[in-house]
Amino acid sequence: MFGKQILLGVIGVSSGLIVSAGVFTVLISVGLIPRFAGKMHVARKIFVLEEMVVFGTLFGGFFSVFSEWGMIGEFVREHNLFGSRATDGVWNLAGTVFLLVFGVFAGIFVGCLALAIAEMLNTIPIFARRIGFRHGLGIAILAVALGKLFGSLVYFTQQVFLYGG
Repeated sequence: MFGKQILLGVIGVSSGLIVSAGVFTVLISVGLIPRFAGKMHVARKIFVLEEMVVFGTLFGGFFSVFSEWGMIGEFVREHNLFGSRATDGVWNLAGTVFLLVFGVFAGIFVGCLALAIAEMLNTIPIFARRIGFRHGLGIAILAVALGKLFGSLVYFTQQVFLYGG
């Protein structure tokens, strides 16, 4: 039984390493982190940005596997850190603010990654030439981004994910 657990642990760690290597390979090949550093004018701190991506991945992976270590809300509610009446309200507000900020930054990252991959594959210039786009490519990209934003807002506010239609 112990040997089976060791084997499963080795397989799990190996699979995680392979998947993370693939993700970091994509990030490196599209040059997303150097592009962020260039846009933010912090090229001297590119190693810090790369380390933050690695640490964010490690922490996210850790808390997805060991979720009981991330149960801060239970501790706050059990110990009534903000008083017996205010604890739930304060914690719900803090959670909502955290989710909003996290959602914005995660959306920005995923959008930049998608555009970097599309640019790497030269799909945007090829598409623009094929349909005869001369001006307004930025407006078209903004329209696609706003359409995705509107679609995701409808998806989550109308709770489409619950019933699929």
